[in-house]
Amino acid sequence: MQDLLTAGDDVMLLDGGLATELERRGHDLSDDLWSARLLLDRPDEIVATHRSYFAAGARVATTSSYQASFEGFARRGCSHDEAAALMRRSVGLAREAADAAQADDGVRRWVAASVGPYGAVLADGSEYSGDYGRSDADLRDFHGPRAEVLATSGADLLAIETIPSEQEASVLLRVLDELPEGTAAWLSITCADAATTRRGEDVERVFGLARGHERVVAVGVNCTAPEHVEELVLRGGHALTVRRDRPGSARPSRHGHVRPAAPSTRPDARHHPCRCASPGSTGSARRSRSARWARIRMRCAW
Repeated sequence: MQDLLTAGDDVMLLDGGLATELERRGHDLSDDLWSARLLLDRPDEIVATHRSYFAAGARVATTSSYQASFEGFARRGCSHDEAAALMRRSVGLAREAADAAQADDGVRRWVAASVGPYGAVLADGSEYSGDYGRSDADLRDFHGPRAEVLATSGADLLAIETIPSEQEASVLLRVLDELPEGTAAWLSITCADAATTRRGEDVERVFGLARGHERVVAVGVNCTAPEHVEELVLRGGHALTVRRDRPGSARPSRHGHVRPAAPSTRPDARHHPCRCASPGSTGSARRSRSARWARIRMRCAW
């Protein structure tokens, strides 16, 4: 994990929206499993999509496990062991693409195993409200087993992403503490504006949950309108003043959580309007004041 943090880049470019690109390639993802369905049906297309983002300049692939769960795969007739194998496959496919890309150009790539929110598995949009009506114990029972599978599948770190509430962030940090030694993660919140989570809570307080947490290597935002991102990254830095060496991450979405139509060309991180390497704006990468506290990991959101 340390080699990712010391890679020497001011900006570490992450991949783009996996599901959006899979849809552009002709796949119907209306199933409740979303992109995780292709772990069953077309794993080759997942590899091809990861490779297209690497070819466009991404250095980190985020796996197709965002909406994967034991419960979701069970509804498709998969046993517990089969579901675990599919989650591991998501990491293996991303690793296959990363290794192939590195073999082509000698550039190191990393794999982040996606751990999506509880609401993503409900497939009802509640990850953008956090209004689950579930206890901490319920969320722990849901997240713990799949996080353990993903943490032991060969990923470089976990991408804990699109977390809408303080409750779920707190539960996931406790789950992270229970995972095998050496497990690292970034924590990414989805926000309603420049100051609050989707649940309406003070985002600085939520970022502050990661203060002193040695397993959290970056904090940031995703599925958040780009005009709010710079302020949110600064708030993340302020909340973590004890660890100002910790990177921030941003995965802005021009339409908040609404997914716009897929672009008609392959994802190109060099020219894609959602690269937003200057948080809060679109266009070419440039330094911004948010870099005062941390390097920013940018990810396209289309």
